[in-house]
Amino acid sequence: MGVKHIDAQHMLYPELFRAFERVRWDLERDIPWQRFDAAKLSDEQALTIKMNAITEWAALPATEMFLRDNRHDSDFSAFMSVWFYEEQKHSLVLMEYLRRFKPAFLPTEAELHAVRFEFDPAPALETLMLHFCGEIRLNHWYRCAADWHTEPVIKEIYQTIAKDEARHGGAYLRYMKKALDQVGDSARSAFAKIGVLMASANRTAKALHPTNLHVNQALFPNDTVQSRLPEPGWLERWLDEQIQFNSDWETRVVDRILHNLSLLFDQSFSSVQELNRYRRSLRAPAEVL
Repeated sequence: MGVKHIDAQHMLYPELFRAFERVRWDLERDIPWQRFDAAKLSDEQALTIKMNAITEWAALPATEMFLRDNRHDSDFSAFMSVWFYEEQKHSLVLMEYLRRFKPAFLPTEAELHAVRFEFDPAPALETLMLHFCGEIRLNHWYRCAADWHTEPVIKEIYQTIAKDEARHGGAYLRYMKKALDQVGDSARSAFAKIGVLMASANRTAKALHPTNLHVNQALFPNDTVQSRLPEPGWLERWLDEQIQFNSDWETRVVDRILHNLSLLFDQSFSSVQELNRYRRSLRAPAEVL
């Protein structure tokens, strides 16, 4: 299927760059480091911060994947410069927190490098939708984590990076809309398929996020970002036992996915089942032929 010509005036990167520049926070000035309260930070909490710092470092292989699989799309690839910068800054601010206040928990370069491995090639539209849903989920995970922590500085950090994840999701949504304009139903089908998967967390015990999905068949089963952390099982424990990301939080994630797809497709999805019916309807004409 051919891609419609899009001239430079319709590129999203210049607009998104300016929008992100206007709200970008400063590592030194905008984090209230002086408010640190040592009595409110435990070793257990510090370990979860370390694991999130390493997980955020996985933006590095994700960016390499995005650039490889989107060679046809210079607009989106240029936006990766902004996304990659901000995601690596998330890792950096979490590590800076540990360096200042719990240096024994600071990740080593080897621990960071362990999550840099090659992802198998995958369809660009499905990957875009996967990461759109991942940003929504991460926004909610970090907001829940901010509620769980009592130490003021780390609460502020999680609230700050949660807002970044929401903005990233909004940018991905803009590129999804552009894809609909360019390739139509093939984009709708890709987005609906992944939307059904990522909004169906109640059907699996596994946390549905790109860092928890298998991405390199040759390395299976050690081919998820989470499997390459110092404690591969930490994510489920963090979600279930520590920050207690419960069904109410999960419902918020699903509602945001359904709400955004409703706007994107000019439909109304109140449940994953309705989205799945829509997905099947997109396949019906091809199956008849």
